[in-house]
Amino acid sequence: MSAFGSATTAGANSIAPNDCNVPQAGGDGISSMNWSPTANFLVSTSWDGGVRCWEVQEQAGQIRANPKAQVNHESQSPALDCCFTPDGSTVFSGGADKAVRMWKLGENPPNGVAQQIGVHDAPVKSVGFLPTSSLVVSGSWDRKLKFWDTRSNAPVGTLDMPDRVYDLDVRGSLMVVITGSRRMMIYNVGGPQPVLVENKESPLKFQSRCVSCFPDQTGFAIGGIEGRVGIQYVQKVPNKDHFAFKCHRKDNNAYSVNGIAFQNQYGTFATVGSDGVVNFWDKDNKQRLKGFNPIQRTIPCAAFNAQGNLFAYASSYDWSKGSGFHVPGSPNEIYIHHTPENEIKPKGKR
Repeated sequence: MSAFGSATTAGANSIAPNDCNVPQAGGDGISSMNWSPTANFLVSTSWDGGVRCWEVQEQAGQIRANPKAQVNHESQSPALDCCFTPDGSTVFSGGADKAVRMWKLGENPPNGVAQQIGVHDAPVKSVGFLPTSSLVVSGSWDRKLKFWDTRSNAPVGTLDMPDRVYDLDVRGSLMVVITGSRRMMIYNVGGPQPVLVENKESPLKFQSRCVSCFPDQTGFAIGGIEGRVGIQYVQKVPNKDHFAFKCHRKDNNAYSVNGIAFQNQYGTFATVGSDGVVNFWDKDNKQRLKGFNPIQRTIPCAAFNAQGNLFAYASSYDWSKGSGFHVPGSPNEIYIHHTPENEIKPKGKR
């Protein structure tokens, strides 16, 4: 077991003083964020049912975010996850209304409710887009993985999962699904049908929380509630092997790793957690590149833009300590941090 760095202490609203506070971030907890692959459009989902979009402009490190549009899930049911098509034209979301929904950016659906393209028997926890087959994949607490053609309301395929789906991620032909009972399902989705490559136990000792595939598709990172991250390879890479490391811990306390976000250019990544901390990591050299001081609230999710110079992170309660620690009326905010090369570029072995 390795540990890249020690905890830091502080308590501000954002990880850096000049970070952009995104306007109109929503009225409840932020559940997910995603950037368009083709432009600086940021989309979030929220427990207030909203799916929101901002156009983000950056010049010389100064950032401005302009609200563009919003759609909702039915009856303001919590929206839990979102993803883009590769051309950046369409957003898909899943939520507690058990629906998979489609929003073509620039269109205003009736009553502001995004078009339903699929349904599960329980809340939809995670969604992804398969670029080869142009199918939408959704994972639910009903222990099903379903695949959708946007032209039909019936799934074109359904896979039984070993337990409730907690998260999934898709990069090119690689898809990884994490479920309850500490299972990881690894698929090749480069053909017309998904092919199960491996069904294996998580390297983490407790419940898995998030998963993110490497940009080069050679493996993935998995985070859990115990303040650890596991690095897993699905292809043989010279001088590389699986490992796990401790993070988001302080003294004898372990905090959930809520999100893992990879930077496309360098293959480095960020973790965010229930301790209000953002860390930047280099998995290849097993180094922590940057550790920011904790902010005042938990961080439920984060994402790098396609170019890799903008890092969005949410600041809102993640319910990791239950309802007793929820402060009614507390802010739910999104910040965007300009990420210079010296923060995220690998520094080489020490």
